[in-house]
Amino acid sequence: MTLAYLSRPAAEQGRAIAEGTLCPLSLTEAFLDAIRTHPDHARIYTRVTEARALDEAMAARSRARAGLRHGPLDGVALSWKDLFDTAGIATEAGSALLAGRVPETDADAVAAMTRAGTICLGKTHMTEFAYSGLGLNPVTATPPCINDPAAVPGGSSSGAAASVAFGLAALGMGSDTGGSVRIPAAWNDLVGLKTTAGRVSLGGVVPLAPTFDTVGPLARSVEDCALVLAALDGSTPPDLRGASLSGRHFLVLEGAPFDDIRDPPAKGFEEATDRLAAAGARITRARLDPVEDALALSAIIYTPECYAQWRDLIETRPDDVFSPILARFRAGREHLAADYIAARSELARHRTAYLDQTAGYDAVLLPTAPNMPPDADRLMRDHAYFTTENLLTLRNTRIANMLGLCALTLPTTIPSVGISLMAPPMAEARLLRLSAAAEAALR
Repeated sequence: MTLAYLSRPAAEQGRAIAEGTLCPLSLTEAFLDAIRTHPDHARIYTRVTEARALDEAMAARSRARAGLRHGPLDGVALSWKDLFDTAGIATEAGSALLAGRVPETDADAVAAMTRAGTICLGKTHMTEFAYSGLGLNPVTATPPCINDPAAVPGGSSSGAAASVAFGLAALGMGSDTGGSVRIPAAWNDLVGLKTTAGRVSLGGVVPLAPTFDTVGPLARSVEDCALVLAALDGSTPPDLRGASLSGRHFLVLEGAPFDDIRDPPAKGFEEATDRLAAAGARITRARLDPVEDALALSAIIYTPECYAQWRDLIETRPDDVFSPILARFRAGREHLAADYIAARSELARHRTAYLDQTAGYDAVLLPTAPNMPPDADRLMRDHAYFTTENLLTLRNTRIANMLGLCALTLPTTIPSVGISLMAPPMAEARLLRLSAAAEAALR
């Protein structure tokens, strides 16, 4: 009975705990056993926090028996990307440069989810410093992709996605600076939520580009994402009951999101939009100049911020960084401060123009990624291929980060192909209701 829940949504597990048909301790023990016996567990988890998990599970069991659960996710077990500080447990952000880094306190997000009663199973592998969308990391480990053992799983929240996709956690907690939640979620047939920058605390999260960094879940359902967001920021979960697409107006974002798109993502996206239309949504298509203009600024804005964050450490031991990642960081030193500041001002204008031009739509739609998970061996052999595939992988997801939006990816009928919905800043409640209705239409 318990084993059957390992691949079910977190919200469903929580309801079973509330009903008394599922024991949090038995559930946690089943997850820990599944991790131990999985052939690729060492490529997914950097560390398994068994003692902490069992202690938290016993406390959750006691609360459940007493009718004192802390919320709908109390007793649910999750994994944490290895850039969230965890007290007394190494947090190394996928880098040899941070080996042996052991924080004294939990990150704010970890503390919030612990207060909600969730159980920490351990830390998951990730791209070095979260600076790639592919999920390839020869320094620590490259987790597997659920649909192709030879392919990368997407990044940088690679292990977070794998932990959920392979039934080794109910939820994976990740971060998204340019697509690092949504890409691995899409490539592993999961739901991934990119929150609005500034909505969820970044305290105790190893940074990459602090003005773009966000915290978000990788999950099996939209409901799971809604419950996690509420636990993270103390808000009330949106009521997803009765969510409908009837009369909703979506804009398909043409132009850049479809440049060089591969056949499976193109087909999956069109099939998905057809299903949304059949469920009552009205679909309009248009190219928006603010999107194209914002994307043109991404290199001059992202790379200097990332390099400034890690320059002093990286340049002390550059040989310990995977060379394509090192090249990405060092690209940030090529831009003048005056150009960076001017680009930030220009980006603010593009953000305003985008919101003005999309005000009449309920959400904006685009393919989550225009490509499929690339072959890991080829990425290792061919660094030029790594660069071109990484830039292509992150192009579509980066739109929401550049424009300051919230976004969510849903799986389609084609494996490793996702469709994304974008909504204005701080409009997560609206986005989640729309996504719940879209999720039902896409099943």
